[in-house]
Amino acid sequence: MSTETLHPKLNCQDSSEQLNPTEKRKREETDTTSTEQQNPLWKTTLCSYFRRNDGSCSHGETCRYAHGESELRVRPDNTWDPTSERAKKLAKKDNDDKGENAEKCNDVMMTDALDDEECSISGLGLSKCLVNLPMKWSSDNLRCFLKGNGVAFKSAKKKKGMAVGFVTLENAEQVKTAVKELDGKLVGNKNLKVGDVIPRQFERKGNSAMSSLPTNQQGEKQTQAGDGLDSDETEAEDPTGDSVLKGRCVRDVVTPLAKMPYADQLEHKKSSLTQTLKRLTRNARKACPTGVSLPEWILKAREIGGLPCKLEGIIESPLINGYRNKCEFSVGYSVLGKPTVGFQLGNFREGVTAVEEPVDCPNVSSIACKYAAIFQDFLQQSKLPIWNRLNNTGFWRQLTVREGRMPGKIVEVENPNANSSEVMLIVQVSTLTFDDALVSNELQGLAKAFAVGAFGSSPTLPLTALVLQDHTGISNVAPADAPLRVLPFSSGESGSQQHTDNAIAEAKIHDFINGLKFCISPTAFFQVNTLAAEKLYSLAGDWASLGPDTLLFDVCCGTGTIGLTLANRVGMVVGIEMNASAVSDAQRNAEINGIKNCRFICGKAEDVMGSVLKEYLASPPKVDGIRDTEEKNNQENSASTEKTDFIVNASETDEESDIGSENGKGMCIAPDTTPIEKIDSTDSIAEPEKTGLECTNGKSLSESSADGITESETQLMKSCSSENLTTTVQHFKNVVAIVDPPRAGLHPTVIKLLRTNSRMRRLVYISCNPESLVANAIELCTPSPDETEKGNNKNNIRWRKMSSASLARHRTKSMPISEPFRPVKAMAVDLFPHSPHCELVMLLER
Repeated sequence: MSTETLHPKLNCQDSSEQLNPTEKRKREETDTTSTEQQNPLWKTTLCSYFRRNDGSCSHGETCRYAHGESELRVRPDNTWDPTSERAKKLAKKDNDDKGENAEKCNDVMMTDALDDEECSISGLGLSKCLVNLPMKWSSDNLRCFLKGNGVAFKSAKKKKGMAVGFVTLENAEQVKTAVKELDGKLVGNKNLKVGDVIPRQFERKGNSAMSSLPTNQQGEKQTQAGDGLDSDETEAEDPTGDSVLKGRCVRDVVTPLAKMPYADQLEHKKSSLTQTLKRLTRNARKACPTGVSLPEWILKAREIGGLPCKLEGIIESPLINGYRNKCEFSVGYSVLGKPTVGFQLGNFREGVTAVEEPVDCPNVSSIACKYAAIFQDFLQQSKLPIWNRLNNTGFWRQLTVREGRMPGKIVEVENPNANSSEVMLIVQVSTLTFDDALVSNELQGLAKAFAVGAFGSSPTLPLTALVLQDHTGISNVAPADAPLRVLPFSSGESGSQQHTDNAIAEAKIHDFINGLKFCISPTAFFQVNTLAAEKLYSLAGDWASLGPDTLLFDVCCGTGTIGLTLANRVGMVVGIEMNASAVSDAQRNAEINGIKNCRFICGKAEDVMGSVLKEYLASPPKVDGIRDTEEKNNQENSASTEKTDFIVNASETDEESDIGSENGKGMCIAPDTTPIEKIDSTDSIAEPEKTGLECTNGKSLSESSADGITESETQLMKSCSSENLTTTVQHFKNVVAIVDPPRAGLHPTVIKLLRTNSRMRRLVYISCNPESLVANAIELCTPSPDETEKGNNKNNIRWRKMSSASLARHRTKSMPISEPFRPVKAMAVDLFPHSPHCELVMLLER
């Protein structure tokens, strides 16, 4: 019997395939296309198994990953697999382009490089800038390098930590030799670039009058830049004006997204946050212990494009232009050498110290720009020098303009300056080595210049306080204890002087958030976009599911901004902050607004968080450890619950600066220089037990007071009566934490305490740095291992080179067994239009 008779169906099928040989091929192509449509990431990642096993993969053609560069497809976000050759070539090209642009800019950006004598010869082309030098080199290393390459020179200098150095030559022949020998020479892994140095035209034209100027105690001549010179006239005479066009634009440096429509800016930020959040999913998957099933939120991440939770969008800023209520203007020289008040055009480590006026920056208010212009005009005639960042010498350093908003006024988008009712000016100087009489005379002239400029303007500019900050450090970020001094100025038409008995206490302005009034002192942290901050705090409150039975922990509370704005929606707020002055400010603002259900604890969160959680979340309730035993027995029945609970740590906290600090968040900082009669704390406060509410250095309050506690903090300790400290702890059903840490994120100890406390079911994380949020969320949301590993510091050098996410993955191995959180949803709030930064809020639950 033939085979055709036994298998008629098979024969029929074969014949059908022979008759229509293309039918099956069409179906297969259709199936493949449908598979690609179902998974947008099809063949967008190289198969690691294929590469490890010499070009073989058990999945064969059905593998969703690409088997080689030829199969690799571009990802939906128009990027390539980072491990692919295409991605590496593109990254190298981008880095080369950035390097070329940086080198081109560095030719004209270092305005503090030359002294007066060098400025006089730099116009002849005898001064050169060497770019891409090793940062660890000093001036001695540079001189040895030049001698080793046979380059004769007059002087050479370089500062450690910078990639640029400066060489002054004696004649054109030496210049020719130096350029020939050094330009393009490989030093380390970079090619050396020789550029020109632009002289300071303003100082060079005034050099003839240098001999008549006074000198400081170090014998250095004080420059009087720009006497009788007009900026337009100088620019017209500048033979190097074309090179300025090669430099950076202050608008692009400060607000790099300003050229984009606002809707496109929001999409750009949302796309950037999406990529950052995807790293949370990937790293949490890697950190999941062996033998432990992946959490449900990781398994579902594929359904939402690899995100740990849904990114619900980005909330717009009510004000787009002129929204900043605080602007810090640097004092320096422009690329043409003119004394300028504005923003630096780059990083000091890159060799960029040039400063340009802020007139084109859309995020700066016109009020701030006008005050910067008034100060700049004054500097043209000043007899005191501008701060030199290379030599760390000079007098004038920085101008800070702070604005306070009117209460209950509808925001005028077209004219945001109409909303400002108070303005505080803080001028930062360095009085070291300068004659007191000369300084006093200059400050009187400065106060007069600001008063004339403010009250003579049309419309009149508000001016509430003028403060002088004396700072001698290298960076303009002054410590919290930097001396402050109020300068009197004539007010308006009457010409009367503003005098105060307690000068520092009068240096304050006011602003409003969600209907609450807050006092802002010179160095207090306050969100720079007040209206957007209102939306941020409201969002955090809505996601926290607050109610009368809610106990809210405000971790890293600063001066209590978040806790005070949400106090009317909860039963009690417990704020934790390390800065004693910030805690006192939170207390004052609570009193101003009549809020009585807030308690603020001073200490590092990692030191006091454990005892605070145990006090409020353990049973039976515990009383505070900082109390006098005798007063406890005498006044226990008369304790008043109407006053705000308030604890002050007596240890001075000098680790944090309120200027530019993310942790000094608040409104009103009581200055340490207020004349208050000092008391003996041992008379009113007994030595406490060893609890988490002690000083962070391990000393009791009485010991710390003997070691130099400030007078204002001592007074605040005295005001904390035993009535406040011995109130019976009330327990709540709903326990929520809102954390708003600095850019570095939460301390690992705080993360472990939040994770291991089972009553903490909901956590709202507000982050100004999404990278740190990802690192902290890895520890909070990754399942615990069955057996925890003990940490060791043998390889701590290797840890320093790890990313924050890698370190977080490593710490999850030692996380105690506890229920992990899960990301529920995330939302961005745009507090900084025209810049790439924004705040990110994430809700974590378990």
